[in-house]
Formats: sequence, structure tokens, C-alpha cells
Amino acid sequence: MLGQKRIRDYGIKVGRIETGPRNSITDIEGVKVGHVTINSDQVRTGVTAVIPHEGNTFLEKVSASCHVINGFGKSAGLVQIEELGTLETPLILTNTFSVGTSINALLRYMFGRNPDIGASTGTVNPVIMECNDGFLNDIRGLHVKEEHILKALEDSELDFLEGSVGGGTGMSCYQLKGGIGTSSRKINLDRDVPGYTLGVLVQSNFGKFRDLTVNGRRPSPELIELAVVEESSRNPGSIIVIIATDLPLSERQLKRVCRRASVGISRTGSYMENGSGEIALAFTTHGRIPHYRQSCVIERKVLHEDLMDRVFEASVEAVEEAILNSMICADPVTGREGNSRTSLKQWIHRFL
Repeated sequence: MLGQKRIRDYGIKVGRIETGPRNSITDIEGVKVGHVTINSDQVRTGVTAVIPHEGNTFLEKVSASCHVINGFGKSAGLVQIEELGTLETPLILTNTFSVGTSINALLRYMFGRNPDIGASTGTVNPVIMECNDGFLNDIRGLHVKEEHILKALEDSELDFLEGSVGGGTGMSCYQLKGGIGTSSRKINLDRDVPGYTLGVLVQSNFGKFRDLTVNGRRPSPELIELAVVEESSRNPGSIIVIIATDLPLSERQLKRVCRRASVGISRTGSYMENGSGEIALAFTTHGRIPHYRQSCVIERKVLHEDLMDRVFEASVEAVEEAILNSMICADPVTGREGNSRTSLKQWIHRFL
């Protein structure tokens, strides 16, 4: 998208399932993504916003679920998703110390569209997810402000940049430059059933170079020695995985899809380190749930369990490819105190 060279442009095709037209989470109708990138002196950080649909997400909630693979993280809003199985706000991805600011900004965004929140009806559940960008970014400076979150929400589009952008600006992945990446897969259930799509967006910030696996190939001992990647004394990092689909899935089925994110992550070489937070969230735009009761019973369609394998395979492939896109689209970065990360672009020929 937007002219960037992605992993497939290097001749690396991940999996066997056909991608959507953009090979992006925005292949799901209504989903949009916005970034604000903050680059100055010691600052390498930002915000990425994911809009679930073009309507009012509070009045028209979507079914959702989440899964904590390894819980070294400070996300907000997951408890209510676990309890109620719904998502009622956009998603904000940023750095660890910007979660509080993001909550306030997202609340203001929702208040502006829903004067009834907290007044004549209940409260709202803002969802923020984070990774630690402190190796490259002056994270203690609290540089993400409310206006940055609001701008990312307002500027969301179908086509967006990947790599060192938005919430991924200061992220590292396999001790190279990480960041924002996306991918999608088409899911055809039957000749008589219209096609569906599953899309993934990641914020990647985890792993060690020696473990990196690109479409099944790992770095040779010679390459590991040649790369001489810079170690971080901080926690290894995290990865946030957002999975969107238009399939008719229940929150229980979405939970099952979330669990498969770990397979896609591990295909790139990760074993989910002790200090790394791996969290997946999945939602479907099919069959929105009204905030205000219109009838006593809500009728919903759900996919037959016999077809879930197709969804699992698509999600695993899309997660793996989104991670590789987050790395290959990222340029080399030097940040806080001269700490630096090279790009996978520099080494990709060694994996071909």
C-alpha cells in the first residue's frame, strides 16, 4: 500500500490462501486505520487507530474477544470484552506510558459522538493496547498527547503506511526495526456462499535476531555474527495482534481465532519470552449489536464449527505475513541515546 515494498515484493509468498485486494485489515468493509508519527530528537513514538466500522461503534457494537498469550502488558479495556464479548470503541495502539493519555482522548472522542454516555446511559469501555518502545524512544517524556490520538482517529483511511509509523515508530522486532504491519486472506466457504475476508494488523516489538524465521528460513550462524544486532537492557517487548473479519462468528469462536495468533507469531521464530506481552483481539463486523434494546431477543447467525479450520488457517497466515510486513516496510532508525535498529531490508536477501 502507498507505494511501499512489502514482503511479497521480494518474492516471498506466505501461505497458500489468496489475499484480499489490499492485503490489509482494511479489506474488511468499514475498517480504517489512522496514524500519527512523532519523530524529533530523542523521540520515536506515535499512535495508530483502528476504526471497526463507519457507524457509531457505541450505538452499534461489534462482537469481539481477546486472548492473552503472555501477559506482560498494560492494555486497557480487555476485562469488559472478556465479560460481554463486545467492542464499542475504536482501538488505539501506542507505547506503554501513553495508555492513560489514550484512554482520556478516546473518551473525549466517544463523548463528542454520544452525549448520552455517562449521562442518560451507561459508561463506555475504551480499548488501548501497547508495546514498550523505550529502546528507541524517550518513553519517560510522555510525548503522546490527546491531540495525537484524536488526529489518528480523524485521519483514518483505507490505505495506510506500514513499518516505522504511528504506534510502531519506536518498535523493534527480532532486534531489527519493527512496527505496524498488515495482511489479509479471503475465506470461501462454499460455491453458493459469498466470500468472506479476514484481516490482521500487528504492532510488532519482540524477539531476538537469532530466532527470526522468514517463511521457514532462519539466519545462518554466519549471518547472526555478521548482523551484530544491538542488545536492549529493557524487557524484550511485545506484540499486539488485531484480527478483523466479516464472518458470522460468535465471541466464543472469535476467542478460538485469537488463540491461533500464537501460531502465526511462532512461525516467525518467537517462543514468547518471559518479559514479552503477546495479546490478540478479534472482532467481526457481521451482525452488529445495538446499545439500546430494540427487542427482547437478538437473532444472530454463526459459522458452523466444521468450517473453523479455514478461519484458523487464514488467521495464522495473515498474522505471519503481517509481522514480516511490519519489518520489511520499516526503515533503519536511530533514536534515544543513539540506540539504533537496522531494517530487515538489509538482510532479506540472506533469507531468499
